[in-house]
Amino acid sequence: MKVNSESILKVNGLTKSVQLEGKTLSILQPVNLQVNAGETLAIIGSSGSGKTTLLSILAGLDLPTSGEVYIKNHPLHQFNEEQRSQVRAEHVGFIFQQFLLINSLTALENVMLPAELANIENPKEKGIELLKLVGLENRLEHFPSQLSGGEQQRVAIARAFISQPDILFADEPTGNLDTKTGKYIADLLFDLNDRLGTTLVLVTHDPKLADRCARKVEMDSGVLTEASITSDSVVNANIANDQNAQEEPNNTTANNEKEEGAVCPT
Repeated sequence: MKVNSESILKVNGLTKSVQLEGKTLSILQPVNLQVNAGETLAIIGSSGSGKTTLLSILAGLDLPTSGEVYIKNHPLHQFNEEQRSQVRAEHVGFIFQQFLLINSLTALENVMLPAELANIENPKEKGIELLKLVGLENRLEHFPSQLSGGEQQRVAIARAFISQPDILFADEPTGNLDTKTGKYIADLLFDLNDRLGTTLVLVTHDPKLADRCARKVEMDSGVLTEASITSDSVVNANIANDQNAQEEPNNTTANNEKEEGAVCPT
């Protein structure tokens, strides 16, 4: 996919810290990052390095302690939850490691939900078309408990694309899948991303998945540095300081357990 010079995501001096037992725990050091429309960016790093916290803030699911975050020039750091929800509905897709499908809804209903919340026309027709694209045209009326882990993640991918987001965030999209299924999901994700012209930012422990992105940045103890880049990509991911940071580690154990009571973000 062609990368252009339009900045779709911009971060200036972003930090995140929390209070723990009367002490300040620093999770993210000042982060400066720019992602242009059409880029594919992998955020790599060990568990607890801060990469999932960063992804959540970039997507407007959390707020930074300080600094600025812009998606399509919308200042997420200044917005309340309702305003950030509106930006997500209009511009953002998100794929979670744990799938986060709603157990009481069918595959088709799960895919349709973001479109219905955003008042997008013809959500059923679009949902059916996307489920066909991910090879689940025979699973439209199945509930999450009736689907394998790989099938659930395909539903989650279709759900993420139904609103035709400008930027898609993916948190360990193959982390809960076996190697064969994970490769299939990765192929599907990049194919849809290229076909629909979406900017992709993903967090992964998988070096093969990260290598499929045109650009990589690495998170280490809350400090972000450029890892690699192709000649066609634009660099702007420099961070100062080098203090320690901590974050709850991700569970990347391969399993197909079903997530109970999940809620689809808007």
